[in-house]
Amino acid sequence: MLARPLKPGSSIPVASEVLRQHSELVAFLWAQRDTLLAEDPPDLRVADEIRRRIEVNLDGLRLAGAEAWPFIVQQHRSFPEKGELFAYSWMAIEQGDRQRIAETVDFGRAMDDDARGLIGALAWHDPHTIAPLVRDWIGAQDAFKRFLGVSACIAHDVDPKQMLVRLIQDSDPKVRTVSLRLAGKLKRSDLAQDMYGALQADNSAVRLWGAWALTQIGSGNLGGPELRKLAIAGGPDALLALRAVVNAGSDGEVRRWMGGLMRSPQTAPLAVRGIGMLGDRSALGWLVQQMSQPALAVAATAAFLELFPEARRESKLFSDNPRNAGTAFIEYFGDDPVTLAAAERVEAWGRSQKLIQ
Repeated sequence: MLARPLKPGSSIPVASEVLRQHSELVAFLWAQRDTLLAEDPPDLRVADEIRRRIEVNLDGLRLAGAEAWPFIVQQHRSFPEKGELFAYSWMAIEQGDRQRIAETVDFGRAMDDDARGLIGALAWHDPHTIAPLVRDWIGAQDAFKRFLGVSACIAHDVDPKQMLVRLIQDSDPKVRTVSLRLAGKLKRSDLAQDMYGALQADNSAVRLWGAWALTQIGSGNLGGPELRKLAIAGGPDALLALRAVVNAGSDGEVRRWMGGLMRSPQTAPLAVRGIGMLGDRSALGWLVQQMSQPALAVAATAAFLELFPEARRESKLFSDNPRNAGTAFIEYFGDDPVTLAAAERVEAWGRSQKLIQ
């Protein structure tokens, strides 16, 4: 059980080295978990284990109270990355320290990762704890604060009601993007016209989340074409667009589209990855065949892991050295570090599990 928060201004005697370790572990573990959750696909079991370790170390900071600040400040000063910002932000919100919270906003503004550490801290705290901040930020003149406010609403499934009508039309692309995402997550069908209007935006992220939001309210026929275009174009959001296409379309429609993608070397990896998103475990034999082709092996490995997360426990099925897969893989990947499923081993595993006939 987590310890109860101390009364404002109170603290307990702490050992400096132990407290330093709590601060460093909070930053390190949260950054590790955030990176892990961004993998394709993420290992949710490991992420949950890391979450429990983070909670234990946050409890140490909570008990220490103000005594923790010198360590948190110093580590952020020395290494101002997302994990350190998470620790700083979490502690500032935990103690209700307005000055420190204002500092985290400035720190987050300077980051080039959309202030993931600060948003992570907002997501970690109870929604009632951050509610006063969100109310102030979501209607602020400062676009970055509006972005933070809407991002917090996404993390906690909070509907800002009529306020979202204005935010989804925001002049700032980042605010508009997260507002479209929130509207889709909340299935705000009353905002369908704004979602559709976003498909005409110059900003690709606005178009992506407008199309995605349309699929969430059952209008995949409107958002689908844009999502397919964005998936084929590649880029950091290609898999997000692909998953939205898979979730919004009928099984037959999606499979026909993927069949077309398989005809081109440029789009075939997208189709292979999409098979994992369909949830069809009978495709394992077909995926094994794709694992033998260097250009499709990464996508096939990711699809395999999504369909069979239990296979992660079988370390012998994977190799992080393409040289183990043969000359063709060496020529294709060179010295790039990449983890691949070994086709022959996966096939043998599948047969032993009666997953391949």
